[in-house]
Amino acid sequence: MEKTAAANRTVRLRIKRCDGPGKPSRWEEFRVPIEPGSNVISCLQAVAANPVTVEGTQTTPVVWDSGCLEEVCGACTMVINGKVRQSCSCLIDDYVTGNDDVITLEPMSRFPVVRDLWVDRARMFHNLKRIKAWVPLDGTYNLGPGPREDAATAERRYVLSTCMTCGCCLEACPQFDLEPDPATWDTSFVGAQVFGQAQLFNDHATSRQHAGERLDVLMGPGGINDCGNAQNCVQVCPKHIPLTQAIGAIGRAATIHAFVRFFRG
Repeated sequence: MEKTAAANRTVRLRIKRCDGPGKPSRWEEFRVPIEPGSNVISCLQAVAANPVTVEGTQTTPVVWDSGCLEEVCGACTMVINGKVRQSCSCLIDDYVTGNDDVITLEPMSRFPVVRDLWVDRARMFHNLKRIKAWVPLDGTYNLGPGPREDAATAERRYVLSTCMTCGCCLEACPQFDLEPDPATWDTSFVGAQVFGQAQLFNDHATSRQHAGERLDVLMGPGGINDCGNAQNCVQVCPKHIPLTQAIGAIGRAATIHAFVRFFRG
């Protein structure tokens, strides 16, 4: 009897919808039957299978982005009940306790909306290219064994490497504003994610050769000096990456780099 009662439970999804870039937004509500262990993605799949609002109006299926469904790809980020997080790991039972309770879903506000809950995160990947967030290799032939890495460095870098480029830290950052025009991306604030990845690759024995170029970018417009130290980023990161430590490390490295560059002319 308890299992049947749980299976007959419903939740109301209040979703902020938009038909495309530049189009007006609207709210629609859907009543979705849920089972124990359901997450937000499974509720959206139920809406897609039967896109009828609580008023009985037939509408279009809700659009969202997702990939791995196990909090690895970072694609399914959205604002749930006012807080940015991954929808695949958001269990309904953690948010509502009663029957027909309401969960509000909105797209991230710091990125251009493609449609409904799907946003364009291209700016994040653009900023990663700016700082050369990769390990350079001279060709594809065998270069022999690379430099050995001590355990402490490997452990520190591993945490930074878990970044999913999901956008949670940027959605929560008061310094990171919506910049739909790519022409402004090179001068607007890059956000905590970039500082974390800059530290990740600056600490890599091979990738360290580009450390100066990365710091040059992060010392320019939209870089480390634009960080307001609100520390919202570290509070919402789903991977618990120590972003404030990374910001501090990049700030110290940038100061040293500036002195060295000054005295070397």
